[in-house]
Amino acid sequence: MTAPAAGLRPGREVRVLHVITGLGIGGAEQQLRLMLRHLPLHSEVLTLTNPGPVADGLRADGIRVVHLGMTGNRDLGALPRLTGFIRRGGYDLVHTHLYRACVYGRLAARLAGVRATVATEHSLGEAELEGRPLTRGVRALYLATERLGSATVAVSETVADRLRDWGVPAARIRVVPNGIEAARYRYDPAAREAVRARLGLPVGAFVVGGVGRLVPGKRFDSLVRAVAALPGARLVLAGEGPERPALMRLAAELGAERRVHLLGELDALGGGTEGAADGPPSVPALLSAVDVFVSPSREEAFGLAVVEALAAGLPVLHVTCPAVDDLPADQAPGARRIGTGTEELVAALRARQEADRHRLPPPPVVHRYDIAHSAERLLDVYAHALAAAPAAARTAQPALPTEK
Repeated sequence: MTAPAAGLRPGREVRVLHVITGLGIGGAEQQLRLMLRHLPLHSEVLTLTNPGPVADGLRADGIRVVHLGMTGNRDLGALPRLTGFIRRGGYDLVHTHLYRACVYGRLAARLAGVRATVATEHSLGEAELEGRPLTRGVRALYLATERLGSATVAVSETVADRLRDWGVPAARIRVVPNGIEAARYRYDPAAREAVRARLGLPVGAFVVGGVGRLVPGKRFDSLVRAVAALPGARLVLAGEGPERPALMRLAAELGAERRVHLLGELDALGGGTEGAADGPPSVPALLSAVDVFVSPSREEAFGLAVVEALAAGLPVLHVTCPAVDDLPADQAPGARRIGTGTEELVAALRARQEADRHRLPPPPVVHRYDIAHSAERLLDVYAHALAAAPAAARTAQPALPTEK
């Protein structure tokens, strides 16, 4: 790990509280769990709502998880409860994740006397925030509470540009990209065979894969339409959400219900053939089973699923993916950007269906987004936030660990 910023005193272990809106299976939630595996700090997690599967995973990793029991965005009673919890915990730094947690968490951290507060912006699009339309009120509240923190972390250069356009000062923005453990996604022929058998997929079938919440913004309906137009093709989608019934109806209307497989929420941090024989596969195992990966979403803050698919050696079709689009083309030669039209997607999938289905070597972009690198960059953000804290709040601040 990198050395701590100048001005921090050696001493006791840094205590960090992560405040997140919920812990159901989602990109931000699973990224938090993965990041905590690589941060050499005493970390605890408080979820405002929904202590779901990721909470169970964090506890299995040895992380303390507390549920605040917030009932909604206007549950103002959550603020004093959160403030009291932070004050009693004696945390050196509070790190907030997702909109509601950022608004309440930054304010509570200030009221509790914690002057080092970092927020990560995981899901800011051009017109949506966490899949919901951006309104003037949402933006105003975000900017008002953003000033209470020490720094705002953007998961991509695209998100950093959006934050600057909103009016967040450039000096307060730090880019720490999402990351993966690439070895976990390495192609596994045994996993391919086991998953295909578990799902009843023919041995030689052309299988299209997708991962994400089943919400309108992900545009999985276009993927269902495209696969329905390709005789013999199969679609496997990992994710859950309110669009599930509509996607099932659409597949039935197109006569493709037997070729569209909605698998629900899958564990992104599982590996190999875990669970493939008698239960749902992990995301890495699923990626071994498919032949091409598609991300049809119009807006993404990063595009982690695309990077995971590239790590699995898959060709990727995507409408937008800042993780790839922000870099030179030679960093991800297996990724192809397409438009939003269904006909273009059908043509691109047909070309893949007729092509040799050999796996590709993981491209340079996969190494670039190694989670260990992201953890080092986040430690730098923490170090500078603690070093810049007011003198009265900094006197008892310990140093961040150095590399041994």
